[in-house]
Amino acid sequence: MSTKEVKAALKSAREAIKNKEFKEALKHCKAVLKLEKENYNAWVFIGLAASELEQPDQAQTAYKKALELEPEQLLAWQGLANLYEKTDQWDFKAELPDVYQKLVELYARWAPIMRKAFLRTLPRSTKRTLDLTISLLFSWFIWLFKYAIEKADLLQLWQQMIKELSGFVETHQTDNETQQHFRALSGQKQYFCVCRDALQLPQAEAKMKEACKSMLSLYPSKSYPLEVLCLHHLKTGNHSITLFQNLNVTRNLTLRFKMQFFSLQELFASVHSGLKQTGSTTGWCSLAQAQLKLHRYSDSALSCSQGKCFSVNHLCYPQLVVPCDSIGRCPGENSLSCCSFLQAAAQGPDVGESYFLLGKLYWDMGEESRRDRSKAHTHLLKAAKLDPNLGCVYRHLGHYYRQVVQDASRARGCYKKAFELDASDEESGAALVDLSMEQGDMDTALAVLQAVIDDSTPGSAKWAWMRRGLYHLKVGQQPQAIADLQSALRADPEDWVCWECLGEAYLNRRSFTAALKAFGKAHALQPSSIYSVYQTASIKQTLGKFQEAAAEYRQITAREDYVPALKGLGECLLSLAKGLLEDYRDGSAIDLIQQAIKSHFRAVELRPDLSCLWKLLGDACTTVSAVSPNRARVLMPGPLAGLEPSSQNHLLNQAQTLKVGERCYGRALKLMPEAPSLWYDLGLNYHRQASLPCLADGDNSSQPLLLEKWEHFHCVKKAIMMDSGNYSYWNALGVIAMSKGLENFALAQHSFIKSVGVEPNNVTAWTNLGTLYLKKENLELSHEAFKVAQSLEPLYVNCWIGQALIAEAVGSYDTMDLFRHTTELSTHTEGVKGYAFWVCSTLLDKSNRDSELYRYNIVQMNAVSAAQTALSKYTERIQTDPDALIMLGFLNEHLQLKTQALQAYQRAVELLQSGPPTDELAFALGSLGRALCSSGQWEEAVRVYSSTPLQELQDLAGLALAHCRAGHIPESINAYERALAIASSEKEKAYILTALALLQHRLGGLDSAKTLLFKCSMLKEPIPESLLCLCALGLDHGDATLAAAALTELLKQGTATGGAVEQRCLLTCALLALQGNYSGVQREASRAVHSNPGNPSLWALLSRLVPQYCPKKANVSMHAHTCVHRHTRRALLYSGVNQLAGGRHSGEDRHRNALKTMQRAVLLCPDDPAAWASLMAACHTENAARFLSQNATRTEGLEPTLMAVVSEKGEPRRPLWFSAAQAAARVTWCLLSATVLSVSPEHPAIVLSLRRVQCQRLLLAGAGTVLPDAVLEQLSSSVMVNPTNLGAWHWLAELYRSQGLLIQAVMAYRQSLQLASQLCLPSAQIASLLGLALLALGPCMAGVHGNEWNELVLEATSEALKLASSSMALLLQALLQFATKMGARETRRQLERLAYPPCPGEQAGSVVQVARWYLLKHLHAKNDQELMDVSEATRSGDQRLLTLYSHLTSSSS
Repeated sequence: MSTKEVKAALKSAREAIKNKEFKEALKHCKAVLKLEKENYNAWVFIGLAASELEQPDQAQTAYKKALELEPEQLLAWQGLANLYEKTDQWDFKAELPDVYQKLVELYARWAPIMRKAFLRTLPRSTKRTLDLTISLLFSWFIWLFKYAIEKADLLQLWQQMIKELSGFVETHQTDNETQQHFRALSGQKQYFCVCRDALQLPQAEAKMKEACKSMLSLYPSKSYPLEVLCLHHLKTGNHSITLFQNLNVTRNLTLRFKMQFFSLQELFASVHSGLKQTGSTTGWCSLAQAQLKLHRYSDSALSCSQGKCFSVNHLCYPQLVVPCDSIGRCPGENSLSCCSFLQAAAQGPDVGESYFLLGKLYWDMGEESRRDRSKAHTHLLKAAKLDPNLGCVYRHLGHYYRQVVQDASRARGCYKKAFELDASDEESGAALVDLSMEQGDMDTALAVLQAVIDDSTPGSAKWAWMRRGLYHLKVGQQPQAIADLQSALRADPEDWVCWECLGEAYLNRRSFTAALKAFGKAHALQPSSIYSVYQTASIKQTLGKFQEAAAEYRQITAREDYVPALKGLGECLLSLAKGLLEDYRDGSAIDLIQQAIKSHFRAVELRPDLSCLWKLLGDACTTVSAVSPNRARVLMPGPLAGLEPSSQNHLLNQAQTLKVGERCYGRALKLMPEAPSLWYDLGLNYHRQASLPCLADGDNSSQPLLLEKWEHFHCVKKAIMMDSGNYSYWNALGVIAMSKGLENFALAQHSFIKSVGVEPNNVTAWTNLGTLYLKKENLELSHEAFKVAQSLEPLYVNCWIGQALIAEAVGSYDTMDLFRHTTELSTHTEGVKGYAFWVCSTLLDKSNRDSELYRYNIVQMNAVSAAQTALSKYTERIQTDPDALIMLGFLNEHLQLKTQALQAYQRAVELLQSGPPTDELAFALGSLGRALCSSGQWEEAVRVYSSTPLQELQDLAGLALAHCRAGHIPESINAYERALAIASSEKEKAYILTALALLQHRLGGLDSAKTLLFKCSMLKEPIPESLLCLCALGLDHGDATLAAAALTELLKQGTATGGAVEQRCLLTCALLALQGNYSGVQREASRAVHSNPGNPSLWALLSRLVPQYCPKKANVSMHAHTCVHRHTRRALLYSGVNQLAGGRHSGEDRHRNALKTMQRAVLLCPDDPAAWASLMAACHTENAARFLSQNATRTEGLEPTLMAVVSEKGEPRRPLWFSAAQAAARVTWCLLSATVLSVSPEHPAIVLSLRRVQCQRLLLAGAGTVLPDAVLEQLSSSVMVNPTNLGAWHWLAELYRSQGLLIQAVMAYRQSLQLASQLCLPSAQIASLLGLALLALGPCMAGVHGNEWNELVLEATSEALKLASSSMALLLQALLQFATKMGARETRRQLERLAYPPCPGEQAGSVVQVARWYLLKHLHAKNDQELMDVSEATRSGDQRLLTLYSHLTSSSS
């Protein structure tokens, strides 16, 4: 159980106790104690839980065990006291006073405990317990002076307890000793009354003085009243020197003041401050006397100087005069100071401090003066003889013996004497403790520290707390060290060194979070210290936070080349690289390895004598062995690589990098030749080198490689001889013995068994042993070994791979599941390849697609994408495995990743082509050809397929398909005929015959196509595809009989499934439409939807057919899109078309109308031209509706813009849906117009629009439809009612032209020309003139006799050229010249001017192409072959002109 788990268990126990679940708490605590028998908190929790479960004996045992572990901790004592209080047992009650006594010593705020102890011990008081009670009360009396000065409640509690004790003493028999104790206690009681009046009620000064006088009269020998009065005057600032003198101030009394009130320094400072205010000479003299008796000579001399006491003969002390004269010396004037001190010593030869100051001066003057025994040492010894009570003298003597003489024993004695004389001398105490620890006298050092700590107040004695904490840290007592260092920090929270020590203590206790906080605090206090930053980084590295740790290390290395930081940075980078290698991110891992090598090399340059740095360099270089050789390119420093120039970095390959690692391990072994781990690492490096791809036979370096195959064997053997108890060494020896070239399986078995014997829980050795047995085909032993490994470590992937290989060998159905589990655990090469193989095999077996096993293994487990992801990582690392690349391409094909599949197949073919031709190469070429066909590279696919042996059916079929898509129809037919010859089944022949029929139909062989399809249907195993093609063939050519017969045969094949349902429904609807049964179209689609309500494609088909064939039911069809909106992106488009057909506009519903729906459809499918066309129709509908409702907010000019978008989005060959959308828009406008006419029947614009739509529908119904005269009359009347509509006149003219009524068309154009002239629209005039000229050019080109049409063309084009320059007008004139005088020179001149303009962009492209086309015909007619230049057409890609040219040249030849 780790530290985190122990903490979690303790936390669970605490929560269980909080929730009153004490039995559960006992379970958690016992689980902790199984691994940490000395866990203090666990024993305390057991005591508490057992106490609550009424098990007092077990609780007592647990508490006492906790007290043995941590006797100074409070929790166990408190728990034991509570147990004794609540348990009515005589032995518990007898021990209760001792527990209270210990609690009083430990707990500062112990007023409730004191009262509880008093009240519980008083009723059963014996002589011992009564003495204890009195002792406790006296201790409390002392504590009140130190801490509870202003706590009135504590004083009241004191009085209450005194009163109760007094009554007890009066009513019980007590001996004389007890009476004496109580009388002393009563005096203390009276004294505390005075304290209460003096300190808590300062305004009652008279009462305080009266109480003091009463106290002095009752107890004349007691100094308590005088002390209280002095304390009162000191706190109020009215210092009473007389009282101070009457106290007979001595060292003992002063120390008592220090103990009971405040520190001695504070006392003297307070008196000094009062005397400055009063200026009493007597007071200064008394203070000087007190300081003199305490051997504070400098302070005493200063007090004498302040009070000028040397002038008062009966109060002055002659030994103070000389030091007083030397106080004002300047530190920089050493010679003058020395003369002054010598003069003072001569005047007062018995004054020790003068000699001390002189010796101290010599000591401070420098190293030379310190070593001169006649100076500092002599004067310090004389000062010690003259005044043995001067502690500072012994301190400096200790400095002399320690630093100059280097006599630790004498120095220690001097420090001890100095500290005994002045317990406040921290420097002497610290030096004494340090020397005692250096000499190994820990008992003395700890005794000194304990004495200082016991006498100190909270927040003081930092040096003692810190040194004792460091001692505990050194001996491994982390809890005590942490407690002491925390106490030291209470004295000085800004001591960054102490924070660092506390962090070290937390770190040694494995409390990483607390250590991080401590080191963070130290760094905040001292940013220049790199130690705290280094420890922070080291902790984060231990916790596995390598990124953060590396950032911290970089902060240090940016400031200085700190070797531990460089080492830690390299380790973090290497750990990150190993993590990336496990995830197969080799490129990023190599970058991190380069950075790790650079960091370690910097450290090695600074400290080449450290073996660990060379070892880490070797580890970093050896790590590249896991990477593909073409990826393992590492930049290495020149000195490390051993190449010139050494100042530059060199790019090494994998073998060179491993060689560098070998040299680094060798350098480490030179420094530490007896380190078995280094021999082991060197052996692994040799093993990695030996595992590299074999070199060519003629290569001179092949012999060293063969030697390395034995070197790694000997290195690992040497490591085993040095340390035979390391299981890793035995395991490595077994792996090497199994490697290629050695294959000593007996030795390998022995090594693995030895490794397991040394460490039975060695999962790696068990797995390797199973692999050995598997290699020797001993499946039973292999299975047992792998099973043991799985039980030891269920997450170890290698043992699972072994079990999967065994399952594969025995043909188990669990093989695929086992391989899949290995890929879920981690990415391993064998597991990935095995899983991919089984996924591909399952996909290739099309006979089990409907089985439960296939649905689970492939569909539910998302096998294809999982295998593709894992295999992508595999091929990135192992790039020389063509099998893996072929499987990767196959999986990419299934995922529709065409580019990735093509790349994988190309890499596989490149690898296989380097060797002899094999079946695997043929399969890879066939797969590559298939991928090229999928990506549209038909010519390349033909080339690839042609390079195969073409002996397989799929290769021939692929070649035929590639030829077909490339436009090579004869070659495609030839390939299909070859495939038909080798087809083995009737079904294959049926598919090939169907394909041949489609190709024959494409060549125009309708009869041949029918024959092939009929032949296909006569086979024993007909396929539905042939009947589908036959039915479609009949529909395409309007042969309803053939289509009906084929459809009938198709329907006889049984119920359709999947996409065949939609195909059959579509063919049936098309046949009904061909037969003119439009209502049957809607009924058939509805029937199919009713039979298959869950098929979204049928709902989509219904929503498309209703507005086209049954527009009256469009409102019902609008709801069909709700069934398909989650399955197709065109659901909104279908809904919008139905809304258009139903006349749904914003005037009826502002939120659900055709325009809103079409706008959403365009946003969803911005590249769909049908959506834009439908939006155009919806806008047109909205404008019409707003116009009729006299709404001024209409959109103008949107139709041209939308038409431009449609033209841009639409393909050259527009899809069927595009025409359907336009037809739906026209039908919608017709219905909407009819609806509007029902409201406003006389509206001319609507009448005109309706007539136009109706006419267009009639024209679309069949090509070459002749309109009746009545219809033409209605259309003419509609236009005449709208005489200002230019578009209507143009439309009428075109309508007349389509009907062959050229005279009426000329009249319509002239009418539009007249209207444009009246409206002053030059562009409209030009459009009318050009339309008129184009109309007249038709009869001219057809050779109609008469000049009226020629003149009309010249007239119209001339008028157009007068209005503006028009290339179209010039083209029409040239064409007229061509029609009338084709061989004339003028014809050639006019056509050349248009075909080859001076400026390339001057003429429109269509005008240039038409001019060149007629010019080529003109030159051919003139037989000017040399002038027939088509180079410009070739550059511009004018296929139409090139086709004409080839046709003309072939006909002329």
